Amino acid sequence: MVVRLPERFEQFYEREYHRVVSFGYALTGSWPAAEDAAQEAFLRAHRDWRRVGRYDHPGAWVRRVVANLVASAVRRRLAEARALVRLAGRREPTKEADPAGVDFWRAVRALPRRQAQTIALFYLEDWTTAEIARVLGCTEVTVRGYLHKGRQALARRLGDQDGEAG
Repeated sequence: MVVRLPERFEQFYEREYHRVVSFGYALTGSWPAAEDAAQEAFLRAHRDWRRVGRYDHPGAWVRRVVANLVASAVRRRLAEARALVRLAGRREPTKEADPAGVDFWRAVRALPRRQAQTIALFYLEDWTTAEIARVLGCTEVTVRGYLHKGRQALARRLGDQDGEAG
């Protein structure tokens, strides 16, 4: 029986780091998020290198950790976005708020959930359709559809027939 000795962690890290970050970028579309996920995965591998280093493919293990971290971050952001939308529906703006703004956000809260989330993230947070798609766990095409339908409904509700409803 041949016992495989693990390579030094430092060698493994130097060989795999850039490819693992690239993998994380492919999943997130964000270099900072990819680097964060890769660093966390390598930290976990380093902590348990006596075991992980003996795997046939420790790089696959690190990539799986990255994939899991990214998926957890997306689920967490989605839950946060849902909570923000729910909370926004419960709060009334302050008395100093612009009346048109109050009416607009009240109309947004009356939209179907996904349309309201998309409108809020797009206009309030100034997020791109790609960022919204990542948070909501859908495609950019779907986000553009939510925006289009939400704008149409808002135009009808707010009496702006010159908007996209035409």
